[in-house]
Amino acid sequence: MRFLIMSKSNDHFEAGGLPGPALMRRMGEFLREASAAGVLLQADGLLPSSYGARISAHDGRISVTDGPFAEAKEIVGGFAFIDARSLAEAREWGRRFAIAHDGECEVEVRQVTGPGGPGDATGGPS
Repeated sequence: MRFLIMSKSNDHFEAGGLPGPALMRRMGEFLREASAAGVLLQADGLLPSSYGARISAHDGRISVTDGPFAEAKEIVGGFAFIDARSLAEAREWGRRFAIAHDGECEVEVRQVTGPGGPGDATGGPS
């Protein structure tokens, strides 16, 4: 089952601040461990929302809002995409991801649905 582990942004990162050496070291350790366990599919940090845009479509009309966006704590700042055997295993990797961030942000773990929707054996909730 595939899971997305997301770290929420914070005011420091939204202002363009870079991760400190301790965070980079801890994230490197997490990435090496997840890779060695064979669960890591991809991981990256994201630039501040000022480098992005939100796009919505309603009744055939497209609306584009350039960043930055309000409420940094609700903005995804980075992610790890993993392949775990269960939600319990994904939560454990999420716990390790949160430890790597050491209080700098909140972490969320969400299962990715398969092509057939919820319950699909290729990734949907079981």
